[in-house]
Amino acid sequence: MEPRIQNIDILTSHGNIAGRKAMLEILEAGLLAADPYNNTRELIRVEHNRLIVGGKKFDPLGSPKTGCEVYDLNKIGRILVFGAGKGIQRVAKAIEDVLGNRLSGGHVIDKKGYPVILQKIGVTLGGHPVPDENCVRGCEKILAMSKGLTENDLVFTCVANGVSSLLTMPTPGISLEDIQKTTYVMQIEHGVPTLDLNTIRNHIDLMKGGRISKYMQPAKMIHLLTIEPGSYQQLMYHNRWLHNLPDCTTFKMALDNLEKWDAYDEIPASVLQFLQAADPKYETVKAADFGRMDFRVFGVMPGKRNSAMFLAAMKKARELGFRPIILTDNLKNIEARHAGIFVAAIARSIEGNSRPFKPPVALFSSGEMVVTVGKEDGIGGRNQEFAVAAAQEIASCKNIVVASVDTDGTDGPGDQFAKVKTDIPCLAGGIVDCKTITEAKKACVDMVGEMKRHNTTQVLWKLNSGIVTTPSISIADLTVVLVTKPTKEKGHHLKNKYR
Repeated sequence: MEPRIQNIDILTSHGNIAGRKAMLEILEAGLLAADPYNNTRELIRVEHNRLIVGGKKFDPLGSPKTGCEVYDLNKIGRILVFGAGKGIQRVAKAIEDVLGNRLSGGHVIDKKGYPVILQKIGVTLGGHPVPDENCVRGCEKILAMSKGLTENDLVFTCVANGVSSLLTMPTPGISLEDIQKTTYVMQIEHGVPTLDLNTIRNHIDLMKGGRISKYMQPAKMIHLLTIEPGSYQQLMYHNRWLHNLPDCTTFKMALDNLEKWDAYDEIPASVLQFLQAADPKYETVKAADFGRMDFRVFGVMPGKRNSAMFLAAMKKARELGFRPIILTDNLKNIEARHAGIFVAAIARSIEGNSRPFKPPVALFSSGEMVVTVGKEDGIGGRNQEFAVAAAQEIASCKNIVVASVDTDGTDGPGDQFAKVKTDIPCLAGGIVDCKTITEAKKACVDMVGEMKRHNTTQVLWKLNSGIVTTPSISIADLTVVLVTKPTKEKGHHLKNKYR
């Protein structure tokens, strides 16, 4: 497998070089583990003209159906793949490679800027986090291909983080521009978490909230989720974002969240009127109706929340001589800059007082932080903002290195909303150390001012501290803080430097 981090030489050419090298080894291990390809290959296999789908570790807890689904390929008609999400091609590619000529085709929607790696399955690259015309075109292709399916056909649906933007087809009376404005105002300007926003956009869309699966009837369906299998009860009755499964939200919940986030007067009138009308025919698919379909559900990233990523990264940290400690696997709904400042404060206490842990340690956290942009127009993302904020807190700390990345390889929207486009790639995140502030001053980079503008990409890129990776699915953010304890010994292996 090719390395995920593409600019290691640049990132380790300055600053705390030994610490940066250790950090990037740890991040690389975690990023490589956040790839659904091999698990999908394990889940789906062909043996003696039989298609076998399943495995105990991929089953949701409490699922009414367990074990493998076995299909006689002589009796199966078409086999199609449909889906959406950042990096979803990694799942679809595995299905392509397993089925070969048995696969009839399909269509998926991935994020704009990702390379197209599929051959038999069509790909549309759409806008994220705010949908664009390509998202709608991709949905139209999926709908067109789903017409005429029979009970002899088999459909794989697959979703990943980002599906709520990429899978977009407005309801009648609401324009794409209305959805774009609603998404931008709430998620970018107000910093509304995805689950709260989805109560609204699930109801103004023809594909979300289980509808994509409804269109596939009466075909047999295999629903693949690029997350841990979780609880079947949770998936069926408490879901808001896995759009190939039933939805738990209501029109009332949508209106309540508009009030909660003080957005009544800022979203388009068409959206507000549509939600207030609460036409039952546009309600999302609920568990009772969904249960009548012929389907199975599998989570292709087994283990507890983010465990594959964490375990791989922590194993590498241990090999390098650090004691790995998970601070939290649920770092969400908190401003990224505040999280960066707080975690940096913990690291400073460890370096100065060996409290609450004795160095050398590697502190891990994960989740989805938020950045409330307001009316600013900078280019950045939550992981970059975390790193830049932390850099200002560790300027005098020679033994601390901080980094944060999004496992999909694209932290934030890139220059999607920028008035002036740049040639800077969409960064995965950033890495900083005690010398970052000094380097910024030498390069005449105003870190404080750019942070206020949420313009962290420009900062990290100019300081050769912006991390560039290959794309994959988004499991969550991977945030690591190393607190080293260097010795005076020289010439030893990197592992021994931190003992």
